[in-house]
Amino acid sequence: MKWNPLNTKVGLALGGGAAKGLAHVGVLKAFEEEGVAISYLSGTSIGALVAAYYAFGKPIEDIMAIGEDLHVTKVINFTLKKRGFFSTDSLRAMILRDLGDVQIENARIPLAICTTDIVTGERVTFEKGSLADAICASAAVPGLFVPVEIEGRMLVDGGIVENVPVSVLEDMGAGIIVAVDLNGVKKYGTPNDVMDVITNAIDIGMDLRTRDQLKSADIVLSLDLSKYSRAGNADNAWPLFMEGYWPMKAKIKRLLWYKRTNYLLYLLKALRELVPLKIPDIIKNLYKQKWPSIKIK
Repeated sequence: MKWNPLNTKVGLALGGGAAKGLAHVGVLKAFEEEGVAISYLSGTSIGALVAAYYAFGKPIEDIMAIGEDLHVTKVINFTLKKRGFFSTDSLRAMILRDLGDVQIENARIPLAICTTDIVTGERVTFEKGSLADAICASAAVPGLFVPVEIEGRMLVDGGIVENVPVSVLEDMGAGIIVAVDLNGVKKYGTPNDVMDVITNAIDIGMDLRTRDQLKSADIVLSLDLSKYSRAGNADNAWPLFMEGYWPMKAKIKRLLWYKRTNYLLYLLKALRELVPLKIPDIIKNLYKQKWPSIKIK
């Protein structure tokens, strides 16, 4: 993204990954403990769900309790419709129960939810409108779930076009973009059923695109969660939470260093332009260095 040392607002993008999304809760906890405010949130699929609950003020403990009880069988409904085997009615009911029939634009933290138009192939990002509709669309895996129709568009899982939705955050106003990829390793679990086969195939396709898209993030947290289930992790909820918590906790000080260093470089540039003094070569060379992207692995 474009370098703007005066903008230290943090945008956090939470990627898709079904029940592995409990790791996102650990990431949010690390941000809270380190006192780093999140100014903007974006999410795809389970990332959209976690981002929404947090953006609307749900405490970490409440989100974790909901996540512990979350299993794919509790958020799907079998249907005989021709465009999918399952509906997102149960997921919608859960959102309405926990958050109410709220509008995205009323979130405490500005929020964007990523979906895919299955007809045009376009990414459709929601920053306003029905929260329940947008999340259900973002989580509707094509071929399994019936697409969600919103404003004349037929929408499905946003992971097809941007599984970790970093691109929208700069437009929202973020100066530093942090991306959390739940599929950070290039290996996939042995499928146990047809759903695993389909999701593995989708993951492989999405990961190829995600690698390029993550290059626009300033900080990338890529997690190896291959040993966890996509369907449910009730027995491994806290280990999965820690998978996100510890890496972000250990490395989040780099975010503070990044912000302070960016601001220092900006002051050096301003000093050079405004004050007719010869700046020492060591400072001049520091300014000339190309600023690298930071990846947290």
